[in-house]
Amino acid sequence: MTGPARRWAVLPAAGRGERFGAATPKQYLKVHGRAVLSWSMGALLAERSICGIVVAVAAGDRRFARLPEARDARVVSCIGGARRELSVAHALERLACAARDSDLVLVHDAARPCLHRDDLRRLFERAGRDPAGGLLAVPVGDTLKRGVQGNRVGDTVPREDLWRALTPQLFRYGLLRRALMLCLTHGRAVTDEASAVEALGLRPLLVAGRTDNIKVTEPQDLRLAAAVLGGRR
Repeated sequence: MTGPARRWAVLPAAGRGERFGAATPKQYLKVHGRAVLSWSMGALLAERSICGIVVAVAAGDRRFARLPEARDARVVSCIGGARRELSVAHALERLACAARDSDLVLVHDAARPCLHRDDLRRLFERAGRDPAGGLLAVPVGDTLKRGVQGNRVGDTVPREDLWRALTPQLFRYGLLRRALMLCLTHGRAVTDEASAVEALGLRPLLVAGRTDNIKVTEPQDLRLAAAVLGGRR
């Protein structure tokens, strides 16, 4: 008897946030007095069914240990990599002694602080039963244009069946680890964990999520996150 699948979480937080343009990595910028990463971790810690959380941080990171959430008994850290997929792979390796291949692992962006508990539970309920796993996503509502040289419109891209991928993304531990290893071995680009699983020929489930589950990429995103979180308070 192996028992029911346990739940784990991984947060890749080793990025420098060059696009944001701040001296402080964006995951440590403050929103309502708390670091962005604190909000992201807090949303996962609020779900008591998650057995443990691994946060992949940059070598020499001294900020993470000062976060209140880092002192939670369920939280551990590891050294991340230069790219997202390397950080996730290192975090999965950190879990190797505790997680079974059949366990569920969700991967959440460190700079996505507005995760709502309803979205998290819906992801577990729907994707947790799917052999290919799944991810939170939002159907594209805007008209899409393909740009050509000189910032001219090349053509209009049909938006039907197009979704904007969010996190968390949820997969079986063994499946995700195998998918990432395949991509790393063959040098395939991995923009999110679902793309790695897709490389195995699988089709992860799209689980409709909230549009306010925004990722902090640009300075204006930090203001939007503050508005979303302030409204919930």
